[in-house]
Amino acid sequence: MFKKLPLVICIMLVAGCATVPITGRKQISFLPASQLASLSQESYSQIISESKLSQDREKIQVLERVGKRIAESAEEFMIKEGMGDQVKSYDWEFNLIEDDDTVNAFAMAGGKIAVYTGILKVTKDDSGLATVLSHEIAHVIANHAGERMSQYMLAEFGNVLLSEALKEQPDKTRNISMLAYGLGANVGVLLPFSRTHEQEADHIGLIIMALAGYDPNLAIDFWQRMSQESKNRPLEFLSTHPSAEKRIENLRRELPEAMEYYK
Repeated sequence: MFKKLPLVICIMLVAGCATVPITGRKQISFLPASQLASLSQESYSQIISESKLSQDREKIQVLERVGKRIAESAEEFMIKEGMGDQVKSYDWEFNLIEDDDTVNAFAMAGGKIAVYTGILKVTKDDSGLATVLSHEIAHVIANHAGERMSQYMLAEFGNVLLSEALKEQPDKTRNISMLAYGLGANVGVLLPFSRTHEQEADHIGLIIMALAGYDPNLAIDFWQRMSQESKNRPLEFLSTHPSAEKRIENLRRELPEAMEYYK
């Protein structure tokens, strides 16, 4: 069985190869979009049920209006690019969670997005909110959730292979080797991919923000405000997110491309 694992992994890599919209990066994703959407729906519903949702109708309406505008623009772009099959798996939902201390937002596969009220003090206006929602919607259309799960699956395969290869070794040797593998996979592969996802979501988000009619230049203003808000952030090397400074630097470099889509 274990001798066949490398072959199985190779087959999975070939079968699970996909292309990220806009950036064209090749990625792996073993799980069907429908299965990912179903899993995400369960997790999202649980989070929403356990959270206090905002009752501010004006803020909710703004969130839904901006979110719908960007999501529709993203779908139109993907359909034009021949990625209409992916669009079928989206069922967009936007919720505003009442938590002024949490400056954050998140997205799940299938188009489930939540924004915490704490980030609204940084977004300030529609353009700032569009920056956040474009970034989150970009995570969805780039299938980052599916890629992340596939990466963990491969890491587990590697763990099984290593464990089998070391089964005749002394316990101390096995423990040290397994620990080294775990740290290497996390710091050397999984976290860098997390930063890749964040940078890619910034890039794609800038484009779909422009497609939706929001000035991508204003995304820089938002991230500058966010950098002032962020304090005591972890070292970038051990973080899933790029530093605010690098984020702004990357966005400035990508602005000319985004402006080509801005009307």
